[in-house]
Amino acid sequence: MMKKSVPSMVKDPQLVKKRREQMVKGAVRLFIEKGFHRTTTREIAKESGFSIGTLYEYIGSKEDVLYLVCDAIYEEVSRKLTKQLDSSLTGIERLQKAIASFFQVVDEMQDEVLVMYQEAKSLPKEALPYVLQKEHEMTAMIEAIIRDCVTEGVLSLSDDQIKLRAHNILVQGHMWTFRRWSIQKLFTLEQYTALQMEQLLASSR
Repeated sequence: MMKKSVPSMVKDPQLVKKRREQMVKGAVRLFIEKGFHRTTTREIAKESGFSIGTLYEYIGSKEDVLYLVCDAIYEEVSRKLTKQLDSSLTGIERLQKAIASFFQVVDEMQDEVLVMYQEAKSLPKEALPYVLQKEHEMTAMIEAIIRDCVTEGVLSLSDDQIKLRAHNILVQGHMWTFRRWSIQKLFTLEQYTALQMEQLLASSR
């Protein structure tokens, strides 16, 4: 699945990256407050510190900004999980590090994660399959680490259990954001991560 091409009149890739990061942060604040459909591109431009004309030098539409929000999340998660796949750690230690890394990314980008799941339905048709494919790839990365643990004999799980466990890990990470109004009053991220690992791994050994 090819990445969606977001139009830009600016040719400097570093400047495009910087400006789009500013847009993502500004847009997320507005999408959280007002929702995607009630937010205008003019408001996104103002929140990002641009004129409306400057905004359109870096994107083609408001939907492009939402796509960039989703893409930024997956890129960061992928970067951190890939690091664990390449890690010299083995067995449970690597799985624990992968879970902690994923939960950390969700914590750092929790507003973006919330917006992505609330507003993904508003993505243009050509962008939604790419985002869904990224979700599958993220699950597969977690699944690969679990499979390595089973191969090494440190976990005992069937093929179906491996697949479900990978999805469970993603859901538990997202829950830190979706139910933050309650959970983050009860636990620190470190406490939450440790408790979730205990539950996710306890029945597997």
